Amino acid sequence: MNNIRKFRPGEAASSKWSEERDEFERDYARLIQSPTFRRLQGKSQVFGAGSGDYYRTRLTHSLEVAQIAREVAKRLERTNPFLSKREHPGLIIDPTVVECASIAHDFGHPPFGHKGEEVLNHILMKDHGLKYEGNAQNFRILMFLEKRAGSESGLDLTAAVLLGINKYPFLIEEEGRLKGVYGAEWDVIQELRDIWKMPVGCSTLEAQLMDLCDDIAYSTHDIEDGIRAGKIQMNATFFEDQRLIRHLVMEILNDPNQHKFGWEQVDIEQMVRRVLHDYLEQWELIFAECNREESRTRREMKARWVSSFASKLDIIDDTDRGWKKVALVKDGAEDMDLLRTMEILKKLAWVTLIKDFRVLRLQKRSEIIVERLWDSFIHKDKGQWIIPTDWIDSYERRSSNSNWSWPRFVADYISGMTDAYAEKVYAELFASKSGSIYEMD
Repeated sequence: MNNIRKFRPGEAASSKWSEERDEFERDYARLIQSPTFRRLQGKSQVFGAGSGDYYRTRLTHSLEVAQIAREVAKRLERTNPFLSKREHPGLIIDPTVVECASIAHDFGHPPFGHKGEEVLNHILMKDHGLKYEGNAQNFRILMFLEKRAGSESGLDLTAAVLLGINKYPFLIEEEGRLKGVYGAEWDVIQELRDIWKMPVGCSTLEAQLMDLCDDIAYSTHDIEDGIRAGKIQMNATFFEDQRLIRHLVMEILNDPNQHKFGWEQVDIEQMVRRVLHDYLEQWELIFAECNREESRTRREMKARWVSSFASKLDIIDDTDRGWKKVALVKDGAEDMDLLRTMEILKKLAWVTLIKDFRVLRLQKRSEIIVERLWDSFIHKDKGQWIIPTDWIDSYERRSSNSNWSWPRFVADYISGMTDAYAEKVYAELFASKSGSIYEMD
């Protein structure tokens, strides 16, 4: 069992195994020492990276997801005896694997958050029939673009960590598929899934746990940032605003994944009102407990919601798929009310932060930056002279590989940029004056 979980599909058989470190600890080291991990500090979570020292970036978000996931994994190991039987490689929860998956889950996000992802996908699809998607880009980075000593490409991670990151176990090029894995990397992932005998469409318990902990962080930490920024105002006028409620309901109805939450079982508007009312009421109680200190209240509120969600995570039978499921659980069954509550809080963060008109103005600026960078690089005969030489050298060494056409190469280059670096390159190309030519890229 350990052999197929610790197998490294990209690593030469002659590579030395460490006798001092567990293989998953080696994966952790490779991830946090990678340039991609460091660049997460300069990529937007909700507010643009550089908006202020307080707000979260992709880096701090990933570390917080990893912390939640590792603690829950330890608890599930203690409280679910079947895990110790290790009956199936996908029905195991190793805290280090879950932590690695959490650290790497946002590696593929481009600069400027979801707007950057949206723009790159639109351009690639319109002009070249190629898709761009953050989760798929994760695997392109981990298995092809990243470099490490002794490897031709990628970080050569273990099978358990690769499948722990794979929350969408599908080929993204399939018709109608919005999320998944690009073809070249999918061939390897599919082979691992076949070796593991994974049911079609099912993720490992470790991937499911990482995904839910990402949702927990999103629905609690991003709201904390929103309160700090004044985008979410903790008073009845804000929480009872009919426009806010209408927007939340519309976000729920328009979500392509709405079927997962059983919204047909409830009056959506009534539940939205109830959750918002209860959230504000809890805030007022904690505000009094914290001697009316808003900063303490924010942190305590966030901590209690993280605890309320994380403490309810457990493993139940997924009878529809003949598999196991990590879920918010109450009385031995999935707690759909709590799941819907978490989704409403996620939508609250989305509507008040991402859909804020000032944020949308910044996103429009981001869209212009990405589009004009693309236009500058996409014609190879001109673009190759204004892209760093190490990138061009890598492309030329592997240009015969169908996995790296020039459009995909340009998408890789732009998507690897931090927000600030994208703005710097844009300024060098289009502003009247910007810095010095002796600055190191």
